[in-house]
Amino acid sequence: MKATIKTQGRQFAVTEGDILTVNLYPGTEKGATVEITEVLSAGEGADFKVGTPRLAGAKVTAKILENKRGDKVIVFKKKKRKGHEKKRGHRQELSVIKIESITV
Repeated sequence: MKATIKTQGRQFAVTEGDILTVNLYPGTEKGATVEITEVLSAGEGADFKVGTPRLAGAKVTAKILENKRGDKVIVFKKKKRKGHEKKRGHRQELSVIKIESITV
């Protein structure tokens, strides 16, 4: 079964067994289970349903495989001929999740 979910402001097209990298779910540990209730569409073939904007009663269950930090992004700002330079780095907190089940 396929589904389109919305989690943390981003949309993903998923099937059971998919592994996704999303923004960190606060207060979760490795091995925890997360329920995503914002299911925008789900099903296959003639049973495909589209929500307006969400499907009522539909949910996707995911297991957290890992909490990690993403690659470092360097932000470098410079003003010509002023001697002004600023260098900053940022690493996004991420969760790697595996889609366990999709229920409609």
